[in-house]
Parts: sequence; C-alpha cells; structure tokens
Amino acid sequence: MNLTEYTAKRKFEKTPEPQPGAVQEAPRLTFVIHKHAARALHYDLRLELGGVLKSWAVPKGPTLDPVVKRLAVRVEDHPLEYRDFEGVIPEGNYGAGSVIIWDRGFYHHPLAGDEQDNEQRLVNGLRKGDLKFILEGEKLRGEFALVKTGKDDKSWLLLKKKDRFATTGDILAENRSVITHKTLEEELEDVTQKSFRQKKVHQIRLHETLESDGLHDAPLALMPHAIVPMLAATVKVPFNDPEWLFEVKWDGYRAVAEIREGRVSFYSRNGISFEKKFSPVVDSLRKFDFEAVLDGEVVVVDDQGRPDFEQLQNYPKSGSGHLIYYVFDLLYFKGHDLTGLPLFRRKELLKNILPSLPKIRFSDHVKNEGVLFFHAAAQKGLEGIIAKQALSIYEAGKRSGNWLKIKSRLTQDAVISGFTEPKGGRRHFGTLVLGVFQEGELVYIGLSGGGFGAQELQQIREKLNPLIQIKCPFDVVPETGSPTTWVKPELVCEVGLTGWTGEGVMRHPVFLRLREDKSAGEVARDTISEGGSP
Repeated sequence: MNLTEYTAKRKFEKTPEPQPGAVQEAPRLTFVIHKHAARALHYDLRLELGGVLKSWAVPKGPTLDPVVKRLAVRVEDHPLEYRDFEGVIPEGNYGAGSVIIWDRGFYHHPLAGDEQDNEQRLVNGLRKGDLKFILEGEKLRGEFALVKTGKDDKSWLLLKKKDRFATTGDILAENRSVITHKTLEEELEDVTQKSFRQKKVHQIRLHETLESDGLHDAPLALMPHAIVPMLAATVKVPFNDPEWLFEVKWDGYRAVAEIREGRVSFYSRNGISFEKKFSPVVDSLRKFDFEAVLDGEVVVVDDQGRPDFEQLQNYPKSGSGHLIYYVFDLLYFKGHDLTGLPLFRRKELLKNILPSLPKIRFSDHVKNEGVLFFHAAAQKGLEGIIAKQALSIYEAGKRSGNWLKIKSRLTQDAVISGFTEPKGGRRHFGTLVLGVFQEGELVYIGLSGGGFGAQELQQIREKLNPLIQIKCPFDVVPETGSPTTWVKPELVCEVGLTGWTGEGVMRHPVFLRLREDKSAGEVARDTISEGGSP
C-alpha cells in the first residue's frame, strides 16, 4: 500500500478529503464511482484492491453500451476512507470542486472462486493490463474490463461486456448521488464564495448538457452566419395557454451573437455591427468556452431594471445606465444546428449552458399565465410581452404566427419619406411624412408632428438633409397641408398611435424615437389580430 502521491497532493487542514487511516477491509471487495467537478468534470472509478482504492479518471463517464469505449486515465491510489467521501473541495486545493458518490457496490472477477482467489485474479489482471470484473452497483451492473493501451500505466480503456445488463440507454442521465441524492450543483449550495460557485455551476451544466441526449436529434452542421432573426406577429390582447411561453418584450436592439474560438460577431437584425457600439457585451461573449449562436436583445436598464431606449441610443457616447444583453434563444451549439428543435428545448439548453458573465442575462419566461404576466409587465412600465408557441421551430427571417408580440401601447414603425416646413417658433421641420412598404410599394400612413424635443428636431433634420430629393417617393402624392420636402425613404422611426382610420392612416401619431437598427425595406404595417392563441 503506497499512498505517498495521494498525501503529497493534499493539504488536509484545507480540504475535507480523508487522510489515510486504519480502515478495515470489508469481507467483500468494494467499488465506488465519484462524479467530480474538478478542473474538468469527470467520473472516478475506484476499485478496492490491496488495501487501497485503485483509481481511474473517466472523462466521459461509464457506459452500459458494449460498442462504446471510454478513455480511463490511471491516477494515484486513494485510501479506503475515500469510498465514503462526498462534499466540496475548496478553491485553491488539488481537485477543487464538488464530489458526489455517483455509484457504489461490490465487485469481483468473472472466474473468481473464494475471496483469496478473487483478489489474486484481479491483481494478476491489473498487472497484465487486462482487468476483468463484474460490478454489483446501484446503477452499473454486469461485466466490464479495463484494458491498458499504452506503454505507460496511464492510458486505459473502460469497456462494457455484452451481457443481460448491456443497453444503449443513457445511464449518465441519472445524475444524483446514491447516498444523499444530491446533484453536483446542489452540493455547491452552501459554498459562500460566489465566483467559485458560479464557475462550477456553469461547468456542471455545460458538461451535463453535452453528455445528455438533448442534442441527439439536432443535426451536425457548420456554424451559420449573417442570420436574419425570426420575427413576431402582433395581437391586441394577452391570453392564457399551457402550450405557450411568455417573455418580456425588451425595449432595445435585437441582436445576434456568433461565438467561435474566442471570436465574436455581434450584429443587428439588419446586419449592422454592434461590436464597437456595445463592446462591453462583446468582451463578455469572448469569454464563452464553446461555439454558439445566440439571439436576444441589447438593452440599457435603469436602477429599477426598466429599459431606457434613449439611454441605449446614447450609450456609445455616455456609457451611462446598465448595459445588458438579454438572451432568449440558442440557434447553434458546439457543432449542432438547433433551429429545428422545439423552442422549449432550445431554451432549456440555453439556460443550462449560458455562463454567468457581466452584461449577459438569460431572458426567462412563464408558462400559460399570459394575461397576468402582461398586466405585471404593463404595471412595471415595460413595452409588453412576447408569446411563443412552446413547440415552435426557429424560422429565420420570417414573421411567424408562432411568435406574437402583445404591446402595452399601440406603436408602429414607419419610414420617413419627407417633412413639412416648420410654423411659428418651431425650427428645422414641422411634421414628418410617414409610410410603410406594402407588396414592395411605399404607402402613406400619416403625419407626425408631436413628441419631439428641440435637440431631436435638430438631430433628425441633420440626418434627413443628405436624403433630400425632388421626387415624391409615393406613387400617389399625399396631401400634407404644407410645403413638403421629400427624402429618400431610408430612415426608420417608431411612433405611438391610438388607432387607424378606415383609409389606413394613423390616429394621433406621436414620434417616439428613431430606429437605426431597422432597415426601411422591412417596415410594414403591423397586422393586428384581436388576440388569443391560434
């Protein structure tokens, strides 16, 4: 029995791991499999033999499928006391992270007679590099083998033999301790060091996502680029439906993030780069340790968590407010195209793999209770909610009835097509002449003269000056009631309104803001249904 290496790696005054003692050997040989969130999450197979636990680290965990071979790396012997160890090895110690007893039981050689013959056969197998054994555990049962593959003593393979316990099922989905029934994540709940706990929780969730069958029907694919996001149709009133999810409608810029080997592409719904404009978000995205494509919304919130669109527009200059990228969808992950998976599964995967980093947040949802959620959002001064069919796939570039936006106030995006002369003491312009595209044709929808501050009047006029043209962009010249200057229909704004006339003109339109994140060609009249799930 030589536990020198085990002892040398540990400072027992700083770790709860057991020191070697005088534990009595059991009448039968025991085994234990620890699940361990160390630098890399792995499983440790430990076989009692010669008064110690012979140990192998199995990075991908054991399997009951005889076709699958698992790498097993021989590590130092552990004392017998270790077969009862569960807990958290503190940061700064060797193997820091949570440990659970994933499985345990007895084991023996397939041809063993009495215990003396059993141990001798196992010792001989270990010496030869071909160790056969039968496990009698709570999760693992049947015959296995450890086979040495290299000249050194480190590299082995763990194999499952064909027998009545063999199966292609996912045994690793059973992720709780057979002693305390805790998961690795739950084992960390009492850890007071927040950064260490968050780092380990992310590591555990990411690893368990990869080892689960959650990606089995997501096809392998190259990472997509220049994605045009899926869009929502509009309904008037909220509804309840158990087959729908309900999210906050964030008042910000829609943004897609492509993350690959530390490189990040971060852009708007019409392909405008956000990488310089919102560099703190990009800095956090670079810290992701996996490939992914995310869909979400960039917002700036105040101290109460309410989005402030004006602060968002001014953020590149002012840096004021709390900049956050709220992520609500996962389109691609570690070589897998997820767009064909149902939404609820994409969001489960996203929640599990999204690391805890500055400026990045998971945009959560509620199920069924759309009406209550809508009124709560309205009371908090939020723009509204988004309803999404839980089974919906991701339809890039499409406005789908499987996603519905329900606004707390009626708004409309519009293309600025001209402006009238100012009157009285007003400067720069009087009203904006607004339109939307309908079957490729620009259609007039009204004038907006309210909602402008003096600074906005000047800023908008400065943006319109380079777009001035003689020709009216409408096929039918609208009656504006004042001398009008026409412009190229390129600049997009958002207005509030109380409704529509029978002629398709807005009632009481009030300017809200410019929408530089949207292109004119995508601006259409909102088609609003009465509400209720389809």
